[in-house]
Parts: sequence; C-alpha cells; structure tokens
Amino acid sequence: MVDALGARLERSVAVDDRRLRLLAHSAHRGEADAARVGSIMNRSVPAELAAHVAAQGAADATGLFTVTARPEFGMAVERFGMPIRYDGTLLGYVWLTANEGPAGPREADALREAAGQAALILHGERLRHEVSRSRERELVRDLVAPDPVLRDEAARMLVEEDLATADGRVIAVVAVVGDHGEPLREDQRLALDLAVDHARRRLAPGRALSLIRPDHALLFSVRPDTSDDEAERGAEELAAALHERLRAELPADPPSACRTGVGRVRHRLADAAASYAEARRAAEVARSTGSGAPVTAYARLGTYALLAKLSPAERAESMHPGVRDLLRSRSGPAELADTLRAYLDEAGDARRTAARLHIHRSTLYNRLHRVEELTGLSLSRGEDRLTAHLTLKIAELDRPV
Repeated sequence: MVDALGARLERSVAVDDRRLRLLAHSAHRGEADAARVGSIMNRSVPAELAAHVAAQGAADATGLFTVTARPEFGMAVERFGMPIRYDGTLLGYVWLTANEGPAGPREADALREAAGQAALILHGERLRHEVSRSRERELVRDLVAPDPVLRDEAARMLVEEDLATADGRVIAVVAVVGDHGEPLREDQRLALDLAVDHARRRLAPGRALSLIRPDHALLFSVRPDTSDDEAERGAEELAAALHERLRAELPADPPSACRTGVGRVRHRLADAAASYAEARRAAEVARSTGSGAPVTAYARLGTYALLAKLSPAERAESMHPGVRDLLRSRSGPAELADTLRAYLDEAGDARRTAARLHIHRSTLYNRLHRVEELTGLSLSRGEDRLTAHLTLKIAELDRPV
C-alpha cells in the first residue's frame, strides 16, 4: 500500500503506529533528514520528538495536519500527516515530507484514502494480535502454575501454536514495581505494559513470552542455538532495557520503586517456572536490600538466595537476639552495628575495616570489644562470626522499604 501511494504521488511515504513507531516506508526520492533516518534504523523516535508531534495536535487531528520542523531534534523539514483511525480510535499516521513538495487537495485525498486502507489493515492486525496475546497470557499463567502436569501441557501448547520455539535456553526476567504486596496504580501498570512491549521487540517472534501480574511483570527469553553464558548475558541485557524503559515511564517514582531480577537458565520450556521464581526472588531481594543495581541476577545473590527462601517468620527466629537488639539501638551507640557489619564484610580484616570506616584501628578494636560485651558473641570464633553476619543479612533483607 505504501509503495503504491509513493509511486502515485511520486514522493516518499511512511506509516507509523500511534506511538510513532515506524511500520512501513517507501523508497526515498529526496534527501532524508536525521529524524527519518533514525526512525527507519530504530523503528522509533526520541521522546522529545514524540512530544513535539503531540504538541502539534497530531493525536486530535481529523484531517491533514502539519508538524513544524525542529532541527534540534533531527527534524529538518516539515511533515504532512494524516491520522489513521478505525471507528474513531487512533491507530497511527501516514506521513509525507515537505521537502518533496506541498500537500494540496490531491495529496490530502490520496492520504485520506490510504489512511482508510491502513485502518482496515491495522485493525485486523490488532485483533489478531489481541487474540494471540490473550492465548499467550493464558498459557504463560499455566506455565508458571504449581501443577507440573499443567506446566508440561502449557509448554507443549505454546510450541504447537507457534507462540514459542521448541528448543533453547529459557530465562525469566521479572520487573517489580511499587510497594510489596500492594496493587499497582494505573500508571504503573501502563508503564509495565509499555516497558515489556519495548523489551519484547528486542527478540524475534517465538522467543519472548510475557505476563503482567498484580504487582510485577514477567518476561521469558527463549534463546535457541546459544550457550548458557550467551543466554544469561542476553537476558541481563533484556532486563536492563526493560528497567531503563520502566524508569523512563515512571519518572516521578523513586528509583527504589522499580527492581528487575533475572533467573537462571533452564533447558526446557516446561521448567521455566523455576527460573521465574528465582527472578522474582532476585527482584524482591534487590528491593529489600536497597541495591542500586538496575538488574539483579539470582545466580549472584550469594547468601541472600538461601535466606530469601525462608519465610519472614523463619528469618526472624533465626536472628541472634543480641545482634538484633544492637540493630534496634536497644543497647550501645548506633555506630556499633555499622562497625560490626563492616568488619564482617571485610572478612575480619582490621586494617581494611578501619580504612573503610575512616577510624583508627584502636577505635575499631574498642568498638568490637563493646559489641562482644553487648551481644555475648566472641568475634574470634568462626561460628559466632557466622551467626552475627547472617543476622545482619537477615536484617537487610527484612528492613522496611
């Protein structure tokens, strides 16, 4: 359709969806500016350019409209646009560039006719996409269900219906938003939808499966013909892209509100639920501990991977009472807990600990002696050190977010 319109008008034509993602373009007859080249190469436009198009009233237009040039955004020439609507719903735009000539009645009629044809095409694609995604969501829910029989059946149906590739490494990426256990706000759910959609477009069809849940998003990366290491790197890059887009969609939320976790590789689609549980646990650990990393891999959680498997009540019971009181400032000054944590994190190396805390070594020894008096632990004993360190790790895991 685009090629036919381009030949009819003897000029370049492009079609975007409603979010200005390029769907199709004809051969260029004139010089393309940076905005058009970027749109073709990236299949999208920068946020500031999208904001400029919106400010020109594109979304509310009912006929031919003009978007003024903004050279600082790469748009060196004006654009003439025609909205694509089906039953009043905006689906996209048909574009001409002003450097190839004006847009008079002839061009307006041709664009209007093309927009009508595009509306039918996009509406049909939208319906097929919704049916496919609805079926995918249904099967992904079964894929992560507790029942192994249900998981096996879901994996088989995903492959049979061409929604997922049959073989390959499967890794889960989970993005957690908002407060633990609280339902998402409408803007948070929309942000998750957009971020997951953005990340999915980095993968070929059949290599991405997703599901939006009450307080998080799940995205499976299915990668055939690759090694475990390559699959892990790819999943972490995917998680980073998801996280970056999510932060961009929620600029008013604090960084701690968005956490992304990555599970470990599984070699069967039916085993994807285990990677999902790991990715979700990694994201929750990152949120609880206040990790500043945009992506947290379960494989690198260390002690937290073990502690996170326990319930909050079990973790609370495992804490040493003396260290717990120290953390709650019931005994001794607040810096004692920080000193103990630094000392244990530095594997009992007094020189490194003193340097880390910017104190004299004699001050460090005095504080550690006071810790021993208050907790009843002997920091010269490995078992007591382990008990204290685990208690501190539990406290980090269960601190209020």
